[in-house]
Amino acid sequence: MDIKNCYCVIMAGGVGKRFWPVSRTDAPKQFLDVADTGETFIRQTYNRFLKLIPKENILIVTASRYRDLVKEQIPEICEENLLLEPYSRNTAPCIAYATYVLLKRNPDARVVVSPSDHIIDNEDLFVETIKKAFDYVEAHDVLMTLGVIPTRPDTNYGYIQAYGGKDACRNGEPMPVKTFTEKPDKALAQILISTGEFFWNSGLFVWKADTIRKEMERYLPEVTGFFTGWESAIGTKIEEEFIIRAYTDSLNISIDYGVMEKTERAWIYPVSFGWQDIGTWESLYNYISDKDKAGNAVSAEKTLIEGTSNTLVISKEKKKLIAIKGLEDFMVIDTEDVLVICPKDDRKFKDFISGIAMPDYEKYR
Repeated sequence: MDIKNCYCVIMAGGVGKRFWPVSRTDAPKQFLDVADTGETFIRQTYNRFLKLIPKENILIVTASRYRDLVKEQIPEICEENLLLEPYSRNTAPCIAYATYVLLKRNPDARVVVSPSDHIIDNEDLFVETIKKAFDYVEAHDVLMTLGVIPTRPDTNYGYIQAYGGKDACRNGEPMPVKTFTEKPDKALAQILISTGEFFWNSGLFVWKADTIRKEMERYLPEVTGFFTGWESAIGTKIEEEFIIRAYTDSLNISIDYGVMEKTERAWIYPVSFGWQDIGTWESLYNYISDKDKAGNAVSAEKTLIEGTSNTLVISKEKKKLIAIKGLEDFMVIDTEDVLVICPKDDRKFKDFISGIAMPDYEKYR
């Protein structure tokens, strides 16, 4: 297909709460190099898509407060490709906004939608996979999600089941989606992957802009209804005011819940290009391959660790000694103004950090 009709939408508006205290409201994880790759998440994502998409066709959707951070890290992005959200409303309004912008520019737009915090091991295979997905949606009016072949019963990811049975899932060809399962516990995750019919939900999508528009307007009028009049507003002086009004009343909902779990056009493309969604400290621990004999992943200048196993230790304080004894499956995250010691289980950490919403802790958020 014509690459001029291919676009990328990078979603980068989250606040990264599950990476607190390194990720803060003023500088969330997508603007950090949490995984020590040498590039921030958003820069790495942008560079990855430059291998496939012309830079004038790459859009970034982020919160208004992060405009300067995006411009600092991706100075080559043009203003019209930086879409600013006045409020956080999850992925469905984000995708609706980007979709209407693209349809205004090019009614034949084909789009890959990506979060900004993924790590891809084999980027050449990734590029080839996206090309094949573009070719498929060019010929079929489907909403394609990329399903990662699971390697472990991970509880941090959602799971997608495909029609066709185990043998069909091994063929590596697109298949219709059967069911979605949101972040199961470990026992259920083990059962799901043992069937050979389930894939990790990568959050990566490929579709025609017009196809996702029709499905969103059918299943999510609580979102798209507030974008009525987009044809005359987007790309004009009134766009900012129009978007503020749309977001003010729009439903806060993900594209998965709002559309993908309801539409009959949901398809899945099995992929195996080495994917990691680094969304939590637990997922970062799983990503790190350099662990000691006890399974500890340590990134700190000075440590004294005894009787401790399967623990994540991170400290940027070069003058501080981190001394730990008797921990198992914990995380120790040390910053200039916050020290966190907590089980590294994502659900326990999520419950624990809800306390920072209290007024007394505002300066640490």
